[in-house]
Parts: sequence; structure tokens; C-alpha cells
Amino acid sequence: MANLSYGGLRLTPPKILSLGFILLIAAGTVLLSLPISSAHGRISWIDALFMATSATCVTGLAVVDTGTGLTTFGQIVLLVLFQFGGLGFVTMATLVTLVLNRRISLKERLLLQESMNQNSMQGIVRLIRRVLIYSLAIQLAGASVLALRFLEDMPAGKAIYYGIFHSISIFNNAGFDLFGDVHGPFSGLTRYVEDPVVNITAILLIFLGGIGFIVLSDVVDFRKRRRLTLHSKVVLSTSLILIAAGAAIFFWLEIYHTLKPLNPGGKVMASFLQALTPRSGGVTTIDIYKLRESTQFLIILLMFIGAAPGSTGGGIKLTTFALLIAAVYSRIRGREDVVLFRHRLSKENVYRAITMTLLSLLLVVCATMLLSITEQAGFLAVMFEAVSAFGTSGLTMGLTTELTTIGKLLIIILMFMGRTGPLTLAYALRPTKGKELYRHPEGHLMIG
Repeated sequence: MANLSYGGLRLTPPKILSLGFILLIAAGTVLLSLPISSAHGRISWIDALFMATSATCVTGLAVVDTGTGLTTFGQIVLLVLFQFGGLGFVTMATLVTLVLNRRISLKERLLLQESMNQNSMQGIVRLIRRVLIYSLAIQLAGASVLALRFLEDMPAGKAIYYGIFHSISIFNNAGFDLFGDVHGPFSGLTRYVEDPVVNITAILLIFLGGIGFIVLSDVVDFRKRRRLTLHSKVVLSTSLILIAAGAAIFFWLEIYHTLKPLNPGGKVMASFLQALTPRSGGVTTIDIYKLRESTQFLIILLMFIGAAPGSTGGGIKLTTFALLIAAVYSRIRGREDVVLFRHRLSKENVYRAITMTLLSLLLVVCATMLLSITEQAGFLAVMFEAVSAFGTSGLTMGLTTELTTIGKLLIIILMFMGRTGPLTLAYALRPTKGKELYRHPEGHLMIG
């Protein structure tokens, strides 16, 4: 991996990306701790740090109610943080560079390659231009639709502001909303549980934000090229399977419980939204704490899987999950190669997927164990909170506002590692790799 030199310091792209997120969080913490940001007295430093991390890492967990606890200034600070956090600060910095008509340097191209999860720098600037155009266009369309819908419930100025805020929040998978705290009569978007405009708009925004910018660009080019890349095929097929299966299971588990009072259309829309939003969306039309335990565990599994690489979401990623399933299937069938869509995948890809999954699982297990010690809550609620933070999903069973100071710090670490990725953080912290001078003899170990 190429090193970049800044002021005598040799920094790899993963280190710069991690430092960039830290600087964004630090700036957000300072701004949110100012009296002008809070509607009810100054926010404590730990709460400001928690909110800034949650926004920058596009998670959506909140210890201060966004709608009533923050002023308009504080809400705009959050909006800027999750816009930068969702699209990536490197991408947003590139936008400024392009607006100023400056040339993109080699160092900047290396950073863009790392931030977009690309294997080469070829066409990276063109891809970034497309990312910016598509993202802004989708968010503008979402804001327009939501604002027109909110006009029926509130004054024009407020409707426009709410439309913009929620469109950016939902597309970036941030999960913040302005409709009351988690203990209020209308948590999140629950008042719109049977509203087709809000539900369909939210579903589309979460889906488009979660499949990744590379896939978006590939789909737009489909009419011209008449084919999709392997990455896009895997992301789209896995995402659609998980949405369909998740919605069907959710419907089956909740049909005589939380879905019972809804009309038929509301039942279907709620099932699809709740199947999609765990994979980093964060907005919900049904209170999570009212769901059956089996449904809550289903959501934990979906949050752990997460969204696609190069997207605004977290988790172990869709491609990692698909690759692991394919590897297991190949091993069961006695095949040497792991194949997806008639393409053989390298062992490096398989090792990376296994490493990513095991690191993530170890992180969640350790965090759950520690939170079960520091917090006065049931095990499922604690696990739900830990996986939600790691998967940058932002869903909660109500534990977030009750967290102790140590609990908040643990969740902050989980949100940061979930957004940057355990592997990226490991690459950022590892020492400079030297050439191996020898190899150990091969051994044999009994498995299973």
C-alpha cells in the first residue's frame, strides 16, 4: 500500500482516512458543546462527543433528542457531519477542489482510491464526479417529495427544512429525525407508518444510499454497456434477497403483534422498511422495543451484515456475507474454487472476508460483554445496542439515553470502528510491513 508523505510524516491512506474522521468528530464535538447548539442548556462534552461521532459515522444513535434538544444551529451541525460522514470527507474535499477548478494530485487520487474501495486509480476522479452528482440529485429529489408531503402537516418553511434534513439523513443512512424522542408518543417516523409517500421515499433513499456509489454508477451505465460488473451483481442480488427474506420473516413474526392494527398496505410497507432499515438506515416506523424478541434478533443479524462496500452504510458488508456463503457452499460441494456469477474468486478475497467477519464478531462480543457489566439492561437490549453501533444502524431498544459514561465511550468506539471498518483501522495501526525472510513448514490440523 502506497505511503503518502505530509510534513515529514509517512501516512498510509487508511491512517489519513481514520485521522480525517477523528478531526471531523473533534470539530463537531466543539460545535455541539457550544450553548448555541443546545435548546436546554449546554450539552456535556461526553454527550457532544457521542452525538458528533454518531453523526460523522452516520449511525443515528442519540443521547440528546435531535428535534427538541438541539437548536436549528445544532441540527445543521449534525446535518453537515452526516453529509460529510456519509459521502466521505475525502469525497467532499474533492468537491471543493473540482469547484475551484484545481487539479487532483496523485496523493489525493490515492486517498480517493482507498475511500471508494477501488483496486486502481484509473477513472477515480470521473467516478467521484458521478458520486457527487448522483448523491446530490437523489437527495434533492427525496427532499422535494418529503417537503411536499410535510406541507400537509406543517408550515411551508418548516416542511422544506424537514424535507431537506430527513432526505439527507435517510440517504446517508444517518438515521436522525426531528419527530420527537425515543420515549415520545411518535418515535421517529411512526406517525407515517401507513403513509405510502413517506414509506416509499424512505425505502428508495435507504436502498440507493446502501448499495454503494460504484453500483449506482454501474447501473446508470447499464443502458450503454448492457452489462453489470461482478461487484454490482453480487451487491444487488444479495441486497434484494435480504430485503425480500427479511420482509417476509418480519411480516410472519409480527402479523399478529405490532402489525395487527395496520391496514394491509401499512403491514406490507412496514415489513419492507423494517427489513431494509437495519442494514444502516436507522429510521423506523415501528417502535423497536415493542417487537417480539425473535424479531429483534432478526434485526440484529441484518444490522451485522450491513450495507455494500463504498456506500454510506456499515456492518461486515453485503459482499463479505455473500462471499462467506459462497465459500461454505463450495466447501460443502467439495469444490476447490469459490464461484459467484461464473467468476472464480481469489483466496485473498476469501481470507479478507473471513478476517473481516471474525474481527467484527470479536469486537461485538467484547463490547456486548463489557456493556452487560456497565449497563443495567437485559442482554438482548445490550447486544442490540452494540450491533447497532457497529453496523452504524442507529436503531435502539431504548438503551441509548440510559447509557452510563463508560457505556457511551464504548458505543463511541464501536461507531467509529464500524464506520472506518475493523480492517481499515487494523491497517492504519499496524507497523510498516517488512519482507518475510523465511516460511514455516506446512502443518496439518484436524477441523470439525
